[in-house]
Amino acid sequence: MADLEVQTDPSTRSVGDPLVVLEHVDKHFGELHVLQDVNLTVHRGEVVVVIGPSGSGKSTLCRTINRLETIDSGTITIDGTPLPEEGRALARLRADVGMVFQSFNLFAHRSVLDNVTLGPRKVKGASRSQAREQATALLERVGVANQADKLPAQLSGGQQQRVAIARALAMDPQVMLFDEPTSALDPEMINEVLDVMVSLAEQGMTMIVVTHEMGFARRAAHRVVFMDGGQIVEEADPETFFTAPRSARARDFLSKILTH
Repeated sequence: MADLEVQTDPSTRSVGDPLVVLEHVDKHFGELHVLQDVNLTVHRGEVVVVIGPSGSGKSTLCRTINRLETIDSGTITIDGTPLPEEGRALARLRADVGMVFQSFNLFAHRSVLDNVTLGPRKVKGASRSQAREQATALLERVGVANQADKLPAQLSGGQQQRVAIARALAMDPQVMLFDEPTSALDPEMINEVLDVMVSLAEQGMTMIVVTHEMGFARRAAHRVVFMDGGQIVEEADPETFFTAPRSARARDFLSKILTH
């Protein structure tokens, strides 16, 4: 697993053609305009970290990409295909777009192994033995293979989140969305989850990560996207963003979080 003390250089990892494209996306919750004319392109193999103050629209942006939230206007495409409205096409999309939430969302009454095998069996038609073999390899990959027969409640928060990552990976997604995956964890558990995420980034997984973990952004991101007030205010490579942010809003945000 990746050592977070070692800087990984995202510039050495190549990116491909556009995979996730948002054009002129708007979203309201009642009177609140949570996404305002958002344009964002994420390329295959790229790691994009989305940061910004609370209420800036980061999580909503993430949730629109697999249609957990519908949009009012604009377009979102995954690998050139618009997001489907409902039904089987939407289920297939959600298989292509893995999502890891702040709260782990594991099935409490099922074992760790069952949590990881369920999607491939139900959605992708994998046999029990195929799904089990793949799940065992993925649990090994995220460092919790020895917890396979336990229930989620018997695991630490960091272990549960790593199982959630394995469960998303089991669907062989084209892109992984992470919505503040470490914010519900105790401090000592955060790095064990970030280690897995850094490792995925190094292996070329396309990732969109909403996080407050600036160290992860510096180490793993190709690009940092700064949001405020429902808009993308600024985007740049991590080195540029953290050392020379262009906008006053980004400078103010960084001055508050980097001095605490």
